[in-house]
Amino acid sequence: MKVLIVLTSHDRLGDTGRKTGFWLEELAAPYYVFRDAGAEIVLASPQGGQPPLDPKSNEPDSQTDDTRRFEADAQAKAQLARTVRLDSVSPADFDTVFYPGGHGPLWDLAEDKASIALIESFLAARKPVALVCHAPGALRHARTPAGRPLVEGRQVTGFSNAEEAAVGLTDVVPFLVEDELQARGGVYSRGPDWAPHVVSDGLLTTGQNPASSAPTAQRLLQQLAAGQ
Repeated sequence: MKVLIVLTSHDRLGDTGRKTGFWLEELAAPYYVFRDAGAEIVLASPQGGQPPLDPKSNEPDSQTDDTRRFEADAQAKAQLARTVRLDSVSPADFDTVFYPGGHGPLWDLAEDKASIALIESFLAARKPVALVCHAPGALRHARTPAGRPLVEGRQVTGFSNAEEAAVGLTDVVPFLVEDELQARGGVYSRGPDWAPHVVSDGLLTTGQNPASSAPTAQRLLQQLAAGQ
């Protein structure tokens, strides 16, 4: 089993002067779900190399057993420092792909042509795709083979408007994930703020927030085991 994890390369939180990037729990929790299941993992990002970490995701209140395990894991940190360039990746080499969130993907992965093509190719090849928290925003320009929005008519979730308001970034982000998924025809649902909520529609799985990261990765493993 070979798993691709796609991370953001974007590190600027709009015009605030603050840093953003990927959210550590949303990488660390799936990373160990996959690694502990014996998967080979490849990390990729649009620019390659070390992707930016949202500094808030490694503050004490955001740390988890998985984030602490990752921070103490020299092998994992070395792998993170040398992500491959996303435009060099072939979907044929992988069984599934997982997108962690953080606010960064709203700026780069949502508009990245290599990412859009990658998602479309995985699904066309009948391989499961999962995105969590803000990463479902990377679906905004993805299309079906018939040219329709990929999320149209599909059950989806992602970081909710209420959660974005709670972190005070409603007017900073380029778009709101909940609104965008609905605008593209997605059948959006949400659970309570900050609680795990995972939705699968065929081979597309989405998770609402950081707490949904591990359950979303586990759902991918179930789909792979079932040959779906």
